[in-house]
Amino acid sequence: MNADVVTGAAGVVAAGVAGTGVTAAGAAGASVVGSDAALRQILHGLPGVDQVGAQERAASLATRSIKREAKLWALETAVKMVDLTTLEGADTPGKVRGLCAKALRPDPDDPSVPPVAAVCVYPDLVAVARAEVAGSGVAVASVATAFPSGRASLPVKLADVADAVSAGADEVDMVIDRGAFLAGRYAQVYEEVRAVREACGAAHLKVILETAELATLDNTARAAWLAMLAGADFIKTSTGKVTPAATPPVALVMLSAARDFADATGRRVGVKVAGGIRTAKDAIRYLVLVKEIAGPQWLTPELFRIGASSLLNDLLMQRSKQLTGAYAGPDYFTLD
Repeated sequence: MNADVVTGAAGVVAAGVAGTGVTAAGAAGASVVGSDAALRQILHGLPGVDQVGAQERAASLATRSIKREAKLWALETAVKMVDLTTLEGADTPGKVRGLCAKALRPDPDDPSVPPVAAVCVYPDLVAVARAEVAGSGVAVASVATAFPSGRASLPVKLADVADAVSAGADEVDMVIDRGAFLAGRYAQVYEEVRAVREACGAAHLKVILETAELATLDNTARAAWLAMLAGADFIKTSTGKVTPAATPPVALVMLSAARDFADATGRRVGVKVAGGIRTAKDAIRYLVLVKEIAGPQWLTPELFRIGASSLLNDLLMQRSKQLTGAYAGPDYFTLD
């Protein structure tokens, strides 16, 4: 079976897709003027995803064993890749301050534990997070564009982004309009991502595909390419509000797409998995996927993130076990 489920996609874009005006240079970030028909020609010209092959490949990689020395490295690397997240209606400034303290110093008793990559909050709490992590290197990420549904007019979505950026967000996690994508209105989705990318300014843009609602791995690959063509800095699996959220086969397809896009354009796009990742074992499985599918150059917080709320404590528990030989109880670490 074909392990590289979207191998050949690089050639589709690199070839320029005759008649569409979309070239590898355009995919790297230049403006692409595309109709639904032109974008459909590109997206439906991608090699089909072997769903059984993707599932079997992901399952096979999940069985990889990791030696003790490598496991400690993997646990600390995963900590550095966490977007520590709270996205609840009951969020308060106090909760966000506590989250930021945990992000900066995951284990108050061990300063050798690295900080996480980012804290992720709603736009109205960005300023609180910004004040807490200022000067630390921990980024502030904010969901926007009518998260989690994505069902709002473009002006409303852009106002949402403007609020987050003006409050100090370093990163914006937007959601695509899945209804438009599934209806084949690719140009609408593309133009919305382009407009949000422009509104972000210097902030990085993560584009959430909400893969559970896309239904098929072929749709996941197409949505990933569409987001990357439109200028995404990251492609992200899910909002965490729909089940199933991140899954290894979905991550495999998105990592393959990011790799092939980089081959075609020279621009590396990051991948973020989010939702349902709660254990260190889960996180390490995703790191194995990253190394084997996209390549070791993606094993950095600049190109791979894990969105989570409860994962960090298990990473700390497993790290302590590696260092001391004994498990600390879950109450040993502050709650996320």
